[in-house]
Amino acid sequence: MHRTAAMTTLAAAIILAAGSGCADTPHYAPAPATYYVSPGGNDRNSGTSPGEAWRTLRRAEGTVLHPGNKLMLEGGARFAGTLTVGKGEAGDADRPVVIGSYGTGRATVAATDGPGISVHDTAGVEIRNLAVTGRNGSYLREGGINLYNDLPGGNTLDHVAVSGVEVSGFRAGIAIGGTRGGAGFENVSVSRSKLHDNKDVGLLAYGPDFDAGHPSYAHSHIRIADVAAYHNTGDPASTTTHSGNGIVLGSVRDATVRDSRAHDNGTRAAAEAPAGPVGIWAYDSTGVLLEHNSSYRNHTGSRVDGAGFGLDSNVSDSTIQYNLAFQNDGPGYYTYTNKRNGAHRDNTIRYNISADDGRKLPAKGSLAVYGIDVRSLHVYQNTLVMPHSPKGRGPAIVLRAGLSHVTVRNNILVADDAPLVLAAKGLTPRNVLLQGNNYSTVSGSWSVDWAGRTYASLAAWRTATGQERAGGKPSGTTTDPCFAGGALPRIRSTEDAPLIIPDCAAPVGAGLDLHALFGTDPGTVDYFGRTTGTPPSVGAAVPSVKD
Repeated sequence: MHRTAAMTTLAAAIILAAGSGCADTPHYAPAPATYYVSPGGNDRNSGTSPGEAWRTLRRAEGTVLHPGNKLMLEGGARFAGTLTVGKGEAGDADRPVVIGSYGTGRATVAATDGPGISVHDTAGVEIRNLAVTGRNGSYLREGGINLYNDLPGGNTLDHVAVSGVEVSGFRAGIAIGGTRGGAGFENVSVSRSKLHDNKDVGLLAYGPDFDAGHPSYAHSHIRIADVAAYHNTGDPASTTTHSGNGIVLGSVRDATVRDSRAHDNGTRAAAEAPAGPVGIWAYDSTGVLLEHNSSYRNHTGSRVDGAGFGLDSNVSDSTIQYNLAFQNDGPGYYTYTNKRNGAHRDNTIRYNISADDGRKLPAKGSLAVYGIDVRSLHVYQNTLVMPHSPKGRGPAIVLRAGLSHVTVRNNILVADDAPLVLAAKGLTPRNVLLQGNNYSTVSGSWSVDWAGRTYASLAAWRTATGQERAGGKPSGTTTDPCFAGGALPRIRSTEDAPLIIPDCAAPVGAGLDLHALFGTDPGTVDYFGRTTGTPPSVGAAVPSVKD
């Protein structure tokens, strides 16, 4: 909490001596204290037991929290104000300061003009089982749980764990920030939490501007698991940037988002904004893994974004796998960069499902690969289903200029009376190569729109462009994927994912052996965790019927 120089000196001097006090006698720090806060307490109390609880957060703010201390708020009670753990407090990853609830239920920290809980220039902190609410200036400016490092000298702060919290009414539900590369936080986890009804974003990690010549990242080893980010509406007055996101990772090295959900975000995003919100995405980062998540009914106010998942500018060595996207305004998945610097490279999108996306922007397709310099992207074993949306028809895949060494293999692509692939001019097999995919049109004529020309058959497209050849032989198929949910399965909830499983033998073994032919590690299980064969089936799911 807030501390004075006198408090710092006093705290440093407290050592209990054992025995006679000889030079070789061990010395021990005080046993960690637990402090309690209750509406029925009194700020003149000691605070060290429920019967001697303090009454207000202001009193707790005046106490230095040493490593191992706990600050416990009475469950079911509401406490106005802000809790701050600052420089000179906590700081020991092995003996974290714990802030949480005691008794029955969650305590609520209610902020009105600041963060709910601030961890500033320190770490070794765990925040558990609390509700954190904001309004007024908090909604306009602050992070509900705000981690921020602006220490000089590039110091990284170790260990912050947030679990079992519910955060609403702030500009960002949880914000993790650093002012310089390598001077943020490491070993941060957020789990079993709900982040909703915030203005800009549910969870945000951010850092300094990215320098492709000397890449560095503010944060490392970030773990997000079982987090729900929803109804983060966006700011209708924010016309210069994106607003209304679910989970956003920026300036991170080695991060995972797993078993999480982003939905119904961006409903009030500005129509004039040059960029729109997305459910779960990363930028200016490396080594990001997004897996086993769902992202659905996310929106955009403008004519861009509104996607389920994305790898945005300057993302490298990252993977999107085993995710479900449906009913988003934009594509289910996208890659994009606006920098020609070689920093967007070596990424993978595999074993994902997109169904019924492009509800507002069907021209973006189920998967959009674009940007001025996207390199070495590998897209394989996905199922991309693009039905006729309320705003029209769209392709399964959109490929724009600016791509190099992009491969698209063993995917199921379905469109409804629209080109299955929409590709820009100038894309040769060296830029982007499609092999071993299955192309299915639900209604209308089969077609691919490539470089401004429309091809009415797989054979004609292959002959004209060199696509869908592997090892000198034709590849790719045009069979019915025979989904369990019908020719055009409609995904309305996460429980509907099995509708996308083929229930006939046609896709079995129809894919290319990615390891034997290209040295790609294809993984061992499909979207549903079932063992894949060799050669694999096409798409994200192994068929349920094999005869």
